Amino acid sequence: MQRGSDKHGPRMDDQQKHETEGMVRGGGSTHAEEWKEPEAMRSADEESTQSYPPGHEPGVPQGMTQQDVDVRSELARWLSDTHWPTSKEELLRRAQRQGAPDRVLDMVEALPDRSFENMADIAQSLGIGVEQGRW
Repeated sequence: MQRGSDKHGPRMDDQQKHETEGMVRGGGSTHAEEWKEPEAMRSADEESTQSYPPGHEPGVPQGMTQQDVDVRSELARWLSDTHWPTSKEELLRRAQRQGAPDRVLDMVEALPDRSFENMADIAQSLGIGVEQGRW
């Protein structure tokens, strides 16, 4: 009769037995191995009572909405590797070369004819919210 697993040897079996001994003997979790315990799920009632400051959702910088973040992220995806400052024409060429969707091309075409310093400058020109600086 073979003992343990045939995937590894007796040494590994002994190590795994030692690692789980506290759970087997105690009949529950051990403080040393909290990472093995699943986190409790939040109920729908707990999530609906969560309150956030007005106009601020988790993961969204202050001064922006989730939609602002999504639009700015989409623009940045297609205009990545841009060397700043850059012109509207260069931004449009880059977006076309990258195969950007019409929505992004339309936003770039809507920009005023001037030089842009960064993505925040582009977002501000398009009327997209910009995060407030931390002082």
